[in-house]
Amino acid sequence: MSASSELKLLSPTNVGPISLAHRVVLAPMTRLRADPDDSPSAMMVEYYRQRASEGGLMITESAHPSYDSRGYLGAPGIYTDEHVKAWRKITDAVHARGARIVMQIAHDGRQSHVDLSGGNAPVAPSVVPYDTTVFTQNGWVPNSPHRALELDEIPALIRSFRDAAARAKDAGFDGVELHNANGYLADTFLQDGTNQRTDAYGGTLEKRARFSLEAVEAFASVWGADRVGVRVSPSGQWGAISDSDPEATFGYFAQRLNEYGLAYLHVIEPRVMGTETIVEGQTPVASAFLRRFFSGPIIAAGGFDRDGAEQILQRGDADLVAFGRWFSSNPDLPERFRLGQPLTHYNREAFWGGDERGYLDFSTYAEGVAA
Repeated sequence: MSASSELKLLSPTNVGPISLAHRVVLAPMTRLRADPDDSPSAMMVEYYRQRASEGGLMITESAHPSYDSRGYLGAPGIYTDEHVKAWRKITDAVHARGARIVMQIAHDGRQSHVDLSGGNAPVAPSVVPYDTTVFTQNGWVPNSPHRALELDEIPALIRSFRDAAARAKDAGFDGVELHNANGYLADTFLQDGTNQRTDAYGGTLEKRARFSLEAVEAFASVWGADRVGVRVSPSGQWGAISDSDPEATFGYFAQRLNEYGLAYLHVIEPRVMGTETIVEGQTPVASAFLRRFFSGPIIAAGGFDRDGAEQILQRGDADLVAFGRWFSSNPDLPERFRLGQPLTHYNREAFWGGDERGYLDFSTYAEGVAA
């Protein structure tokens, strides 16, 4: 990897009113290290502080808008005043280093367990049985059977998203992102493999997109739309999600999002599933496709290295690139890209839960040389 000061990846840009010095984004990663009350832990404060760079954009791991929206023990919440206070420590630490940080908000929907929601069954737009594992106090266990949401329950869910966005603002964030990907609740409303409703929230494309758009509107009512982003995973496989015509579904959804003037659209390439690359060497396709429909900034994510990120930016298919695995083990990733320094490999065994090992003990390149 050679040094370069001419990479588009390292050039300034904007998302909404947020000015950025470079286009290297910290991707949201589920690391499961929150305190038992779902408050961000001291470990998390240090994790985000380490990865904050002057003029860089960071997107948090997903925060849950209510107690019963959780899918993994150890994932943080944003539904109490104590959560706000704990998140404030993170935003203060990040801002002190000149970075900007957006909170991703997600209801995990059917990817959950009764032990995580006070005995209540997980919820989804429709009952479409599937099997996965979720993390509870008993470790990784099979998910619980889910139930279909009643029509009169949906307004309260939308209010929970709005309340979470308001708490994120109180916590000092620079914006919010709707997690409309990876088979979580909003995604299951959008895609017809999981939405088999026949009421106002299912059937046609317009009706399947309604839940997500109402969540976007709830966020925008707090923040203004230009500080709201949306994450999608067209043709993704995480969470056993599916759609009979993903191009039609996501093209329509991206066009509808244009109506709001969002900060960005965050696109997960289908060559990855969670932290796994499932199609080695595949050219990114989802961002290029959605560029035809979405007129605002696009953040591409999923399986990128420095050269691949530069290529997608040069093609114009994306405006920024989010890195997860490489950022987990290289807290100074933008600087390593700038100077052409080698990257430290990530520790998969420490991705989901644990202590500081494989989480806080990765040094910057300069620290490694000095050691």
